[in-house]
Amino acid sequence: MITIQTQISFLIILASTIAFSAQAQSNDQSTWAKRVDSGDQVITTLQFYFHDKLSGQNPSAIQIAQPLQSGTSPNLFGNLLMIDDALTVGPDPSSKLVGRARGLYGSAGQTEMNLIMALSYVFTDGIYDGSSLSLLSINSVMNSPREMSVVGGTGLFRLARGYAIVQTYSANASGDAIVGYNVTIATNI
Repeated sequence: MITIQTQISFLIILASTIAFSAQAQSNDQSTWAKRVDSGDQVITTLQFYFHDKLSGQNPSAIQIAQPLQSGTSPNLFGNLLMIDDALTVGPDPSSKLVGRARGLYGSAGQTEMNLIMALSYVFTDGIYDGSSLSLLSINSVMNSPREMSVVGGTGLFRLARGYAIVQTYSANASGDAIVGYNVTIATNI
């Protein structure tokens, strides 16, 4: 004969197992992203690669403006580019696509290679599909690693605040670059 206390214990264990399984499935769904609910806010960490391609027949970044006195700055001061760059789980361009970075960046340093970045990172994978982050920051390209600010977002990242630690994985003479991103975001519940 099963007592009420045994039944209650069984139900608690069953509910805990179901909750743990749901959380494990949520975490397994996206190896590049982790969410932790701390009660009053959610902390999300993302790790992905940004593929900026200026060369070839199908570049993902194109120049849309240049200064009237072009060619006078060793840092390309005043050049402005529009981008639609792939975001992947690994540095290999053929690794799993998790989103796209869209927006613009321009050379904002007369004496140093600094880019001003105004980008939206739109995600397409798992529970993050349709959510985006907004980044507005100086990118000191020659520093590695470097830090940039997350200033907002949509979907699961609504009212986001945080930072991105960024490190160039590879770059070539054509300006093509693969950049690793480790992003930490806090959002209110």
